[in-house]
Amino acid sequence: MRIRTGRRGFAALSAAAAVLMTSGVSAAQPGRELPAFGADFLWGVASSGFQSEGHAPDSNWSRFIASGATADPYRDSVDFARRYIGDVELAARLGVRVYRVGIEWARLQPAPHAWDEAAFGFYDNVIARILAAGMRPMLTLDHWVYPGWALDRGGWRNPGMVEDWLANMRKVVHRYSSRDPLWVTFNEPAAYVGTELRTGGISVEEAPVMVDHIAQAHNEIYDVIHRARPGAQVTSNLGYVAGAETEVNQPIVDRISAKLDFIGVDYYFAPLPQTGESAQGGAEGGPAMWELPVHPEGIYYALRHYARQFPGRPLYVVENGLPTENGQVRPDGYTRADHLRDTVYWLQRAMADGMNVIGYNYWSLTDNYEWGSYAPRFGLYTVDVLTDPTLRRRPTDAVEAYADVIRAGGVRPGYHPTRAPVPCVQIDAPETCTGDGPA
Repeated sequence: MRIRTGRRGFAALSAAAAVLMTSGVSAAQPGRELPAFGADFLWGVASSGFQSEGHAPDSNWSRFIASGATADPYRDSVDFARRYIGDVELAARLGVRVYRVGIEWARLQPAPHAWDEAAFGFYDNVIARILAAGMRPMLTLDHWVYPGWALDRGGWRNPGMVEDWLANMRKVVHRYSSRDPLWVTFNEPAAYVGTELRTGGISVEEAPVMVDHIAQAHNEIYDVIHRARPGAQVTSNLGYVAGAETEVNQPIVDRISAKLDFIGVDYYFAPLPQTGESAQGGAEGGPAMWELPVHPEGIYYALRHYARQFPGRPLYVVENGLPTENGQVRPDGYTRADHLRDTVYWLQRAMADGMNVIGYNYWSLTDNYEWGSYAPRFGLYTVDVLTDPTLRRRPTDAVEAYADVIRAGGVRPGYHPTRAPVPCVQIDAPETCTGDGPA
């Protein structure tokens, strides 16, 4: 979720909008009472390993930070490695049923033929705590970080990277399949490629090679997971790029679509209104993440895009949230609580309109290291890493809002979004907006 890509001419967008709206495609309109989600709906929270754990081992990202190329030092992030018990308790108090964590390859395998049993023990304890609190773990195998020795071998440009990756991930699967987690193989693979371009892990010419390697690794570990537990649920979550989704993510979707038990979708931003340029946040030289346009109704269109492509396949929002600058009021005045409730409203609209939405994770439980900076804050609980040595978790207004949503199975009856929706074609690509919009 941290790249910006694609460009649509704003004039072309406006022309498409005029054509489509005359053919009946308009803004998603609130207006009717919505059914609540049932008791089986998977409310959750999300985090990643490197971004929150602290005490980072040698990896591609620890080396990139050491090079001085990032805005902020890593320090020990929010120190999840030593504070996970308290964080799991915070999640449990919300009433969520899923807690997403990362299993860091660099921590588990410090050398090519050596695994750290103490590191496995740490993840044993984290998963045990999640289960004991009545939640289901969602385990991410790769959230953009790999061991320094793998970088020395060429990283994702190296043909041997796939087998190196699989050697570790097979051990993870065999160790944790009995816990029946939800599995995420690769976090936002297209954004992963973009991040490797940013950090110098690959060249532009090598990007297709990385896509091929990720697809190969995903398809192989999918089979490993299902041999270990035939009923397992596996995905690779897609960082939805409103306005350029087909261009950005379809190449990887085409390679792995047969091996996705549910479609994991991450949704954050709409295109820039001045240019129509698609935005995923954090692009160098572009607007800061808290300045990017936010339209929660866009999550409806994102889910509809994949509901049409995979009819009947379960849809799960693996990440969604709202950035602020160091916890300050956003320039657009949008509060975290209002954004959360508005988003859940559109999830309920998607369900009411026949989309098989099975879960929603808030990104993130706490603030964390946003790939070079602590300024973007996404946490339900804010943490001042650079100024507060105690790393106290302070609740935002969205904590109680989320707990209330979970208790009620959605927004309360009579709820109307705080912001009027705009036409689909002001948020997404014309081909995504064809057909009747929600009434």
